[in-house]
This record gives sequence, C-alpha cells and structure tokens, in this order.
Amino acid sequence: MANNTSIENYVQLFQITVYIPTFVLGLLFNVMALWFAFCKIRKLTESTIYLVSLIILDTLLLFTLPFKIIFYGSEYKWDPAFCSFLESLYFVNMYGSILISTCVCVDRYIAIRHPFLAMSLRSTKKAAMVSSIICLGVWAGTSVIYQFHDGTQNTCFHSVSNKTWENTAFLATLETAFLGSLITMIFCTAQIIIRLKRIRGPHDPLTSTSKSVKVIVANLATFVVCFTPFHVALLLYYLVKKQVMMSSLQQIIRSFVQISLCWANLNCCLDAICYYFVFKEFSKLPPQESKRTTNTA
Repeated sequence: MANNTSIENYVQLFQITVYIPTFVLGLLFNVMALWFAFCKIRKLTESTIYLVSLIILDTLLLFTLPFKIIFYGSEYKWDPAFCSFLESLYFVNMYGSILISTCVCVDRYIAIRHPFLAMSLRSTKKAAMVSSIICLGVWAGTSVIYQFHDGTQNTCFHSVSNKTWENTAFLATLETAFLGSLITMIFCTAQIIIRLKRIRGPHDPLTSTSKSVKVIVANLATFVVCFTPFHVALLLYYLVKKQVMMSSLQQIIRSFVQISLCWANLNCCLDAICYYFVFKEFSKLPPQESKRTTNTA
C-alpha cells in the first residue's frame, strides 16, 4: 500500500513462500468445506450461514494471490482499472472476513449465553441479511481504492499513492474495524468458554463441548495472530508518512507492512482447515444434534 514500488528481495521471497501454499491449501480446504456445507449438512443454521459467507469471502481473496505473485515479479505496466479492481476485491474480502468472523463469534455468544434472547434475535434470514450488508458495506467503503493510484504508475498492490496516507478517515476506519472486532471477539470468546466449562461434565473432557472450546480458542488465536501484525504495521507506517516517526524507518516499516499483509492471508487457509473439519463432524450428526452443535462449534 505504499507509493514506492521497489520491494526488497527478502520480502518477495517471503511472499512467494507464503502465498503459494496458502493459495493451494486454502483453496482446497475452502472448496471441501463448501461441499460439506451444501451437500452434507442436513439443515443450514445461523452459524452455518455465517461460516459459509466467511468461506466464500476467503475463497475470493485467495483468487487474488496468484495475481499478487505475478505483479510483484513483473515490471509490466498493468491497466490501472484492473489493478484497482483486484486491490478492492482483496481488501473487500479481507475486511469482510474480519467482520463476518466477529459475527460468527457474536452469534455463538448469543446462542450460548442468552438462549431465550436468541429465539428472537437469531434466524437464518437475519444471518443472511447481516452477511449481505457487511459485504455491500465493505465493498462501498473500500471503493476509495480506485481513487488512490498514482497517475504515472500502473503496478498493482504496491503503487497506492500518498493520497491514501492523507486520508486519515479511511485508515482510521480500517483500524477501528479491526480493533472493534478484536475486542468483541475476545469478550464473546471468554464468555462462551466460561459458560461451556460450567456445563461440561468434570470427568468427561472429550465431549463435544470440550472440542467446541478448542475450536473457539483456535478461531480467536488465528484471528489475533494473522491480523494484528498488519494493523500494527499500518499504524506505524501512517505515523512515518505523517512524520511523527523518523523517516529513516520508512523502508523498514514498509517492508513490515508488506510481510504482515502477506502473513494476514494465512487466515484464509487456517480458517478453511478448521471449518472443514467442523463441517465434516456436523455432517455425521442427525439434524437436531447438528443444529445444537453448530451453535457451539
């Protein structure tokens, strides 16, 4: 997202090393998870709808990764409109994934901690509506990327102009979306774990409840590990561009932004692997049991 188009060799090597397995494994497990969701799950629930929406967003993001590999290793000047479309598609699905992940966590929290309230708040139609609103809202919000290319540069994914860093509201929105989601997920996850541990049998650690706790903790850990470095790097680079921090750090932090952005894409692969096995377990359950377990896993 920086206007300097040069990329350090070690950054390119890191990107290729991460992007190729992320794309292959992520695409494989996302497709298998979708197949289980649509072909094996007997009844869609609110949580399943959110998970399917998340998987679709992650899959769309994965399709931009081959282009990123090509663009980083090419000096060819690509069409600015095409570059803007790919970049907007990339960030739409990244922040859509962040917000949908939060919805998954909040949905579980309501279902487990407030079961009576959940009867009026939760429905498959509402879940589908919320997912649609998030996708449309994020797409509208990141459409400003189309305005941020330098007129003399057509390289993709690393030629965003200084206008980006002058748009404080845009960057503040990205940071707020992440931080708000992070705080919400930590709170909901802690409340869910407390509740599940209370209802779990003390001498039965391998129940579905115990497995659900592991899935929930793994989801939160994946979110924190994948997305936190990029948003820290984004803030630091903004401070450098605004000359709040020493300009001598610009190249180092810029490389940090590129590496952490690449690292964030691991979320697409890790989520896919997790939800593939979740859906695989759901497909073996009878309809009523599947609905109950989906709310906790």
